[in-house]
Amino acid sequence: MDAQFTRTEINHYRRILQGENSAQKVLDTLENYNGRFCDSLDELLSEVSGLKKTHKIKHLQQATLKTLRNEVCGHDRFRTQFQECRENPQSTPLLTGLIASLVGFATAHKLPHDPAIATIVVLYILKIGLNIFCEYTETSAQPPATDPESRRIPHD
Repeated sequence: MDAQFTRTEINHYRRILQGENSAQKVLDTLENYNGRFCDSLDELLSEVSGLKKTHKIKHLQQATLKTLRNEVCGHDRFRTQFQECRENPQSTPLLTGLIASLVGFATAHKLPHDPAIATIVVLYILKIGLNIFCEYTETSAQPPATDPESRRIPHD
């Protein structure tokens, strides 16, 4: 599932995260890709990892999202932070706190922990919702109809 951010959403986050250089980079990237999450994430992962945009980037994208999903979905503190951020979408401290938590999870799992990666993933989770991120993004190649336990990470 490739979330599409609107110009209004991008501008909303641009206002909230002004002064945050990595966030502005993410928002610029989203604008460059017409709000498409997966293409923007691929671009940012390519920059961080040094890999060219190939199937290796898609694999890195899937592994990154899968690992982060496994962490955040079972973490009550992240869920609480997420809910507070959803209830107060204008709060810069709540949003930056959510991003910082994701950077911490990534660092702990030796994933690309660039703040830009954490920012775009947090924006994605805010866009689609934490329950959808946790429950409906699959990680296996098999469709859910044949494997109800499978979860797929978004891809093009």
